Amino acid sequence: MRDDEFAAYVEQRRPQLFRAAWLLCADPHRAEDVVQAALTRLYVAWPRVRRADSVDAYVRRAVVNAHLDEGRRPWRRETAAGERLPDVPVPAATSALEERDALWTALRALPPGQRRVVVLRHWWGLSVEETAADLGISPGTVKSQTSAALAALRTALSDEPTDELTREVP
Repeated sequence: MRDDEFAAYVEQRRPQLFRAAWLLCADPHRAEDVVQAALTRLYVAWPRVRRADSVDAYVRRAVVNAHLDEGRRPWRRETAAGERLPDVPVPAATSALEERDALWTALRALPPGQRRVVVLRHWWGLSVEETAADLGISPGTVKSQTSAALAALRTALSDEPTDELTREVP
């Protein structure tokens, strides 16, 4: 019964877990490691986890913790993160593909803290309070990190020149 429930949960949620981990890591191979580490911990704790109020919240926290643990490993500091995107179906419109590629590039350019907040707030759809609880930071930090991240994404994805010296002050 335990294995069947766990397998069903993983089968349903693994693609979303991988995508979230990839957004946190910006490296598909490292994201696989993060998801695998989180699922290993989840399997061990599954009897307790399945009784929790929100299994998804527990799993999100496990993915974030696994990501943080992976970043602390000394051998991770010696290698650069890959630039390859995970394999995704090719959309029909070329412009949509270019927009998606630009978005992934802009997300990878964000500092890790801002990327974590954006992933939890906008990919997972969590509230400020849920994001703060999952990351172990204050709601104010979530708000400021979100604001800074969205401003950076707007700038990176803007078609307008970003030269501050040429802009007129109203």
